[in-house]
Amino acid sequence: MPATPPPQTLEKAGGIPAKGPLAALENASSAAILRVLRVTLHTGFAVLLAVALVRMLMAGGPLRWLWAGAAVVLAAVYLAGTVVEKRHAEARTGFNPRRYGLLWLGLVTGLWAFLLAGSADFAWLAFPIFFLHLHLLPRRAALLAIALMTVAVVASQWAAAGTPVPHAAAIVGPVLGAVFSVITGLAYAALYREAENQRRAADELRRTREELARSQHEAGVLAERERLAREIHDTLAQGLSSIVLLGRAAEKSLMDGDTAMASERVARVQQTATDNLAEARSFVRGLSSPQLEGTTLVEALRRLCGTTETGAAAAGVALRCRLEVDGEPQELPQPVRVTLLRAAQASLANVREHARAANAVVTLAFLGSEVTMDIYDDGTGFDPAGAAGAADTADGSGFGLRSLRERVNALNGSLAVESAPGEGTVVAIRLPLGGGPRG
Repeated sequence: MPATPPPQTLEKAGGIPAKGPLAALENASSAAILRVLRVTLHTGFAVLLAVALVRMLMAGGPLRWLWAGAAVVLAAVYLAGTVVEKRHAEARTGFNPRRYGLLWLGLVTGLWAFLLAGSADFAWLAFPIFFLHLHLLPRRAALLAIALMTVAVVASQWAAAGTPVPHAAAIVGPVLGAVFSVITGLAYAALYREAENQRRAADELRRTREELARSQHEAGVLAERERLAREIHDTLAQGLSSIVLLGRAAEKSLMDGDTAMASERVARVQQTATDNLAEARSFVRGLSSPQLEGTTLVEALRRLCGTTETGAAAAGVALRCRLEVDGEPQELPQPVRVTLLRAAQASLANVREHARAANAVVTLAFLGSEVTMDIYDDGTGFDPAGAAGAADTADGSGFGLRSLRERVNALNGSLAVESAPGEGTVVAIRLPLGGGPRG
């Protein structure tokens, strides 16, 4: 069938100034140029056929109506082939005409040869037909067919001239036209391949962008899920655990008749619930901890040690917690402050609830280019290697260490946990102050 590139390669050239068709063509894309060439080819064929038919009818002759009928048949065959091919290229029909392309080309060429035998005026139809051969036939077969058709054109012009020797123009003109057609056809094929490559590249780029956007969205969802999980574990989960313990202690005080202690523990439950409500509202909005608002990290850690002692005492646990500061305190970046506070909250909550420790010490050291924090307790200790995989258990225990490690890694820091059964625990955190969070 005729050289009709798929419609997806024929995209309009955007942003072309309205300065006439030539200016538009100069700024057009390769796909638009292909469309112009294709339309020009079909229009040229129709014009040449109409001119040849009119000249033949004006010349008269007994068989002129036979040739006219053959010309109409050729026009119908050519038009039918181009229409069917275009509909198939636009995916508007399931019929695939490409398998009949050679038969269609042979029919068009045969009808042209028949008309050429009747009138030399049909010789110039050979040039648009050359492009069809270059498009549908293998390279060598197409060149052989073009050469034979050129010989036929020269012969028809020689016969029409009625001279013993053909005029030079009758030979040079068709030969140059054939050469020009071959060069143009090859250039058209190269341009068509380039347009196809551009289309495939554009499709691949579009798919890549869609996949990248989808992966970025999924990564964002996972990152937000991880952030909420860490915040919930380090604030709400610890607070709810404290509320449960304080509630049990208050219930025991009531059963023992100690209403004063029960009231104190119920007040502690209310205060813990209020603090956790503020924390929940804060991290939902993506803000820092309320305990860091309007205060320093040192003051927040000192208050945390005090509330840890108070909460442990309310739960019936004798725990002494103190803060030690080494070096000159300095202003820390907000992500560093939040990470250190969350680390202290999670670690001291574990000490209060699981370690059965008598003493806990939080040591904060300012070392110029970095800050360190150690949380020590003299409790029962544990096996850090066994706790590493505990986050995958049904109750989610052990998630705190993984969450804390993720927080520290995000700031290019390091986390070390030293512990053994019966020997207490040290959680050591080191954060650099020069670099920002990892992207």
